[in-house]
Amino acid sequence: MKFDLLIFDWDGTLMDSAGFISRCIQAACRDMELPVPSREEASHIIGLGLREALERVAPGLAPEQYPELVEHYRRHYLSQDEHLTLFEGAEALIHELHGRGHLMAVATGKARRGLDRVFGQTGLGEWFHASRTADETFSKPHPAMVEELLDELAIAPEKALMIGDTTHDLEMARNAGIASLAAGYGAHPPENLTALGALKVCTSFPELAQWLRENA
Repeated sequence: MKFDLLIFDWDGTLMDSAGFISRCIQAACRDMELPVPSREEASHIIGLGLREALERVAPGLAPEQYPELVEHYRRHYLSQDEHLTLFEGAEALIHELHGRGHLMAVATGKARRGLDRVFGQTGLGEWFHASRTADETFSKPHPAMVEELLDELAIAPEKALMIGDTTHDLEMARNAGIASLAAGYGAHPPENLTALGALKVCTSFPELAQWLRENA
């Protein structure tokens, strides 16, 4: 194997949730009668920790009002999140890569409670050896998530690969000194990912899965 450790982002990479998250961000802003961001603007902050993401999308809000905006977002998200699904073939790919002997991890802008929730809903939690969330350490693109996973699993940077759908994922990988693979079918368009040094920008999940089978 070229890479001993595969670190996956979750939303927009393994789960087809980027569009839903964008709509929840828009709805939360609408609830508070704030300027509603475009889908592109809402998508751009996916992958960051929730509080940081909402501070970027609603920069004029008074600091004491952000908790209310967070709660509006969570209400919209939790009302329908059980209907979200993995990309077709994602579960099989995770099982296959695990069976080939890769160590597997998740680095996500979700909170721990949210990641544990989707681990339980999808049944994939048991296949990952470690994970980091935005409420446990520094948010992307800070390298802390990757660095902590490398330390926990005793993996050298050159033996790890970050797989994600946003510039935040790829910048985190670059900041941590590891290789990256871009999921250009998620939150950020492929043209925004090409300049960040990924080994490849994949435009569909099947393309990403095939690249991993042949090159990881």
